[in-house]
Amino acid sequence: MQDTKIKDFTKGNITKQLIVFVWPLFLSNLLQVVYNMVDMIVVGNVLGKEGVSAVSVGGDVTHLLTFVAMGFANAGQVLIARYIGAGEKSKLGRFIGTMCGFLLVCSVVLSVLGICFQDVMLSLMNTPDEAYDGAVRYSTVCMLGLVFIYGYNFTSAILRGMGDSKHPFVFISIAAVLNLILDLVFVIGFKWQETGAALATVISQGVSFIACSLFLLKNKERFELDVNFKSFIKWEKEMLSALVKLGTPMAIKTASIQISKLFVNSWVNSYSVEVSAFAGIANKVSSISNLVSAAMNTGGSTMVGQNLAAKEYGRVKKILKNLAAITLSVALFFSVLIILFPEQIFGIFTDDADVLSIAGKFVPIGVLLFFGSALRAIMNALLNGSGNYRINFVTAILDGIVMRIGLAVLFGLALSMKHYGFWLGDALAGFTPFFIGVVYYISSKWKKDTRT
Repeated sequence: MQDTKIKDFTKGNITKQLIVFVWPLFLSNLLQVVYNMVDMIVVGNVLGKEGVSAVSVGGDVTHLLTFVAMGFANAGQVLIARYIGAGEKSKLGRFIGTMCGFLLVCSVVLSVLGICFQDVMLSLMNTPDEAYDGAVRYSTVCMLGLVFIYGYNFTSAILRGMGDSKHPFVFISIAAVLNLILDLVFVIGFKWQETGAALATVISQGVSFIACSLFLLKNKERFELDVNFKSFIKWEKEMLSALVKLGTPMAIKTASIQISKLFVNSWVNSYSVEVSAFAGIANKVSSISNLVSAAMNTGGSTMVGQNLAAKEYGRVKKILKNLAAITLSVALFFSVLIILFPEQIFGIFTDDADVLSIAGKFVPIGVLLFFGSALRAIMNALLNGSGNYRINFVTAILDGIVMRIGLAVLFGLALSMKHYGFWLGDALAGFTPFFIGVVYYISSKWKKDTRT
């Protein structure tokens, strides 16, 4: 037996472990932001604001269908970490087979449903007439390639759950470079417009998924995985139940947030194609706020999950303190940048004066997004890592639906702030998991919920 590649976070220097584990996750998130921005930058410079709007709306519709992948992959990561923390590594192979088989079936079902209801979703999004055909082309290709997006998510989650954040970064790096090359070839060279941008994304995700899968198979002994083809088609009932219990609220959270964003964007899109185009750009810029916080959330969930399963409660508190110090410092840095250089930042995507004129009033909202994201990451690490499906379900409903839609309607419609009000409501709703997490932390119930 070769040396294990599984990382044990229940002992050792927490700060060092967190930085070493999270750094590749941050780089992976950065590359994914760049990966998504490349489509918009290339299309924006070739097809103008109509192309930007088409890719933005088409991407929103496609992202809605990834809620199962994101929710259940995150749940799988936490459960893998808990198996390791509890010293139950013998269960890893059977659990991974169950999770992967289940999610592959989900991806096929959702691809079919997405294509069948595509026109309905684009209509509900108030897609501008000038961008409608392009949005159809972009979302159709992405929906057909949904299995690759799901595949990359769950294979990366497996590695992260075992404490390996380096290799997911390697595989997303391959995808990012390939996506850039294919964007230039398909959109500029072959002039395939939005279809070319979508093809570049799907092919890149497919290559990344295959590379990640081959790596896991090659190193299954070092990851202590007793897994075979039968594991993917004969699912373990108890393990599937645990995955569904924890994955459902996480998927609901992901889906409800995306649905709420679609609700916000559908109103935003109704104002003008300039506002719709800026919304797409603003979404990409605000995603920068998730770079460090998403990495900290992901890494923190794994570390918290292992330590709760091992009943190392003191280490959990230290993990949360480290998360707070890092995420808030980064939020401050990004806030200073967007305050000092708004036109330069938004001008990367377009030189259209009508679109850029919207940027000034968005800056305070951008700052709120940065700090909301930072605070959310701290407590999401505790909420997710605890494995408590009940508290995750409550957070999903309040964060994803009640607060996001409620505040968006309040500011956007009731107070007549129009598109700025919808953006403000969405930004303020992002603080919801932090307040729920603080109450949960003070209650100390997280110490008793390691086996819920």
